[in-house]
Order: sequence, then structure tokens, then C-alpha cells
Amino acid sequence: MIDRRSLVRGGLSTLALAGFCPRIAFAAAPTARRFVFIIQRGAADGLHIVPPLGDPGFEALRGGFLPSLANATKLDDVFSLHPALARTAQLFGARQALAVHAVASSYRDRSHFDGQNILETGGLLPYAERSGWMNRLIALLPPDDNRALAYAPDVPMALRGGQPVSSYAPSHLTGPSTDLMSRVSQLYAADPQLHELWESFVATRRLAGEDGAAARPNEAAETGRVAAAMLSAPEGVRLMMIETGGWDTHSGQTGRLGAQLRNLDQMIGALADGLGPVWRETLVLVATEFGRTAAINGTQGTDHGTGSVALLLGGGLNGGHVRADWPGLAPGSLLDGRDLRPTVSLEAMTSGAVARHFGLEPGATARALYPAHVGLAPVSV
Repeated sequence: MIDRRSLVRGGLSTLALAGFCPRIAFAAAPTARRFVFIIQRGAADGLHIVPPLGDPGFEALRGGFLPSLANATKLDDVFSLHPALARTAQLFGARQALAVHAVASSYRDRSHFDGQNILETGGLLPYAERSGWMNRLIALLPPDDNRALAYAPDVPMALRGGQPVSSYAPSHLTGPSTDLMSRVSQLYAADPQLHELWESFVATRRLAGEDGAAARPNEAAETGRVAAAMLSAPEGVRLMMIETGGWDTHSGQTGRLGAQLRNLDQMIGALADGLGPVWRETLVLVATEFGRTAAINGTQGTDHGTGSVALLLGGGLNGGHVRADWPGLAPGSLLDGRDLRPTVSLEAMTSGAVARHFGLEPGATARALYPAHVGLAPVSV
């Protein structure tokens, strides 16, 4: 059995010809820090993403998953990285990625909707807060460095609140012709209300590379490429949330999760490559609403659990390790006899990471992002 101990080792929407996106105001800030939150909706299995293969309890609970982990990248004596995360493994090797394991929000039930609301609002109870922690983060940053965008059809709860936020989602329809765009621009040129909205839409579309761009087949990599273009432009956004779904693996988990992780890996790789030198100014957080059961169920999947893993990535990280106060997978160590017991607060970890990245005072950052968590002590990662 592994003793409980600290182990620290070695982020108009689309053009539908009938509408416009919310206004985006741009100002040059080429050296500003960037932050991206990639949400994994559906409860991603942290025990499969960063499997503790060195824990003697793992095989007894998850022996059926071991073949899918045969080529996992070893991170230390306990933890490995799923083999589908090949580019992420390279970032670990370059000390530009780290994992925080046995992590969870304050939520302890197993409803996706309630868990996601807690994850995004930072509240203590579902639907108790009216704004999201990322919207509250906007208010902490200088006006030139706080432009925020949701890479999603609608603004997710984490970005809702009193601060202005835009949204963008790529259209799956055939794009408008250059001639049509020019005609609409001329039509609205003298309109005092629509001209500015239209120009904001055109600017967002240009940042996304949609001006005459051909369709690309790899949607995950394309998301990373477009996000990088929006974040790296001097007049681009500085805070972004990217939605991903499909992490609810009740059956046939090995194949389904492998595909999900390959997509995530391609997105992260395209994001890092597209940002270029700006990658050093960027922090990416990947997190989910809760984890999954420690044991495999009867359909070779896992059910809703508690503790999971969060990933932090970025060119300025001092990474390459797993940060965990590891509780172990022995029967007596599991929460309710079934789940990975969380030992790290996701709220404390997030506030600590964000404060360090933006050069903010950690305690004040925690109070601003998570006001319902009185006395929350940020965790340094």
C-alpha cells in the first residue's frame, strides 16, 4: 500500500447569415498573459488519464484496462500518462505540463448538471451563484489584458457575469462569399447601430482565419489552431474557455476514452504550436466536474465518482511532475468504498495557479474567484 503523502515529481459566434455576435473591443497588448480553460463535460476519468500504475491497488480494480495502458508514458514511480496523450507527454518532458491528482471541486454528489454548475460558478451549492469564476477573474485584470471569449455556441456559466464576454463557434455551413461580405459591409457602413457590431463580427472572423479559409477535417486540431490565432493576435483575446464533451464513459471506456484523449492531445498540440512564442505567456487548465468510480463496471466502463485529475500546461510552467497528496486505492482508502478520495481542492488549486500566472496576490485572488469559500487557502503548483 502507498502511504498518504505528497508526491511532487520527475483555453455574432458563427456566421449564420441571420445574426451577429456580441461586440468584441480589441486593443494591442502583445506581451499580456493568456489563460485558457478547457472543460471536460461528462466527468473525465482521472484514473485512466493519469493512471497510478505504481499503486498496488490499481490492478485489482482496473486490470481490464491495463492493455490500453501498455504504452503509457511513465511520469514517476507511481503515475503514468495515457498513451493517447503523446504530445502532452512531450510537454511533460519539456517541463511545460503538470498534473494535479486526486483533485475535486467542493461538490460531492454525482449529477453532471449540478457538478458542472459548481465547477463553473465556484459556489458551494448548485445554482447558488449567479456568475462564474472566470467572469470574476476578468475584473482582476487590467482593461487592456482582460478581453474574454467562449469557444462555444453560447457563453458557458464560468464566463457569465457582469464583465463583457463574447462567444465564437465555427460554422458547419458553407461560408458567405467575399462579394456578400463586401455588400453587407457597404450596407451597414453608415448605420450608427449596426456598423460597429458588423465590424466586430468581421474582426472575430478574421482572427479565426475564416476569411477565405478552406475547411479542415480535424476538428480538435482546428479548434486549437483557431484558438491560438485568437489568443496570439496583438488585438486578440486574453482569456478563453473551450468546451469539450463526451467524457461520460459508462461502457466501452478504453476505446472511447482513447479517442477523446487523442482529440484533446491534438487540440493542445495545435494550440501550443499556433501560439509560438506566446505559449510562454499562456496557462491552460484542463478540468472536469468530477471523476469516475475506481472499479470497472459490468460493461467495461466506469460510473460517476468523485476524485479526478486536472492538467496544467504552458510554456512558462515549472512542470514535468504530478502534484498529489495521494490517498491510495486500497479498499479502506476509497471514498464511500468506491471512489478516488479527493485530497486537493480544485478551487484552491485554480486560484493558486491563476494568481501565480497573472502575478496576483493569492489570497485576494481566492476571495475574488471563490467568494463562497470563506478562508480558502490557495494551493501553489
